Amino acid sequence: MLKHILLRGETTRAEIVAEIGLSAASAANIVVELIDDGLVEERGSKSSRGGRPITIVGPRTDAAVIVGIDVGERGVAAELFDLSMNQIDREFRGGHEAETAPRIAADIAAALDALRSRHPARWGTLVGVGLGLPGIVETDADGIQTVYAQSLGWEPVAVTRLCAVDAVPVIAENGATLQARAELWFGNAKDSQHAIVAQMGRGIGMGLVINGEIATGSRSSATEWGHTTLQVGGALCRCGNRGCVEAYLGADAILRRWKDTGADVPGSGWSALGALIDSAEEDPAARALIIRVIDELGAALGSMVNLNNPERVLIGGWVGERLLAAYAEEIDAAITAHALHRPASQYRLMGTRFAGDSVAVGAGLLPLDALITTGWTVARAG
Repeated sequence: MLKHILLRGETTRAEIVAEIGLSAASAANIVVELIDDGLVEERGSKSSRGGRPITIVGPRTDAAVIVGIDVGERGVAAELFDLSMNQIDREFRGGHEAETAPRIAADIAAALDALRSRHPARWGTLVGVGLGLPGIVETDADGIQTVYAQSLGWEPVAVTRLCAVDAVPVIAENGATLQARAELWFGNAKDSQHAIVAQMGRGIGMGLVINGEIATGSRSSATEWGHTTLQVGGALCRCGNRGCVEAYLGADAILRRWKDTGADVPGSGWSALGALIDSAEEDPAARALIIRVIDELGAALGSMVNLNNPERVLIGGWVGERLLAAYAEEIDAAITAHALHRPASQYRLMGTRFAGDSVAVGAGLLPLDALITTGWTVARAG
């Protein structure tokens, strides 16, 4: 019921009965318990058809705070949220050319210290910290989490070495999977049962929604789409294999291919990709590269459409955002061209709602989900 109230923002006891399937008495009793726990509040009323006014209930947003951290390849973005996942504050640390595990741990600690210093009163209501990490995050039978970031050249590292906070849980998951979680709860995959959520940045990832749930696989490494093979024996990928999707569609790969045409690539990252898109209007080499990238993206996503028959295909990440903004129709056509006719006719192409904040929002949902699952007292033990 708490998750239902959080997802809806505001609801009524009657709507809870109708949508969750509880009896009216059970719904009323649980709402009272949630109000007593300080998690839910009554927010006035609305008129009914000839009867008593209907009371509106919603999350008590100031009851708790949650931290979601996006650990990227060029820095750490830590965001502080209230119980309704409204952003309160944000702190960025990093900007290094290459991120190592010790450097990331130091940046996470510094970002958390900065948020704590600016919100000392609310920090006492912190229920947990979520981490969105590059690579595979596995949880063993004892609940110990380890990240395997092969593409970054890391040795396996325990999540507790990256972040530990007294008295509250720290929970990690792959960043692309967290983007999908954010979109499923509050974004453009909400209310869908089957969706593909692609993340395109320097790395390439994906979250997959099947039957309304995030797919994880047997050990949480499902949908490592960036390391599926696009070209047998093709370009060398950072993971050590050849021909991976990431070796063609990751930001560094795209910009390297542009440079190989003889172009004078200005800078890197967001601005350089924007320059490529702008140049494609007049420069034949840039235009040919963009056409090739769109076709490759269509092939990579078309295969996923055939495999998963989604209702929605979302493209996010900063590379995905730029490409989709400029070439949405062309990308849609390329996906359709590389998929079977029937599943190609059954999806809708969309962007992500949360854009650059999607991984941090998804990370914040990890401790929030733990709160929902284990309860207020357990989540705040200590």
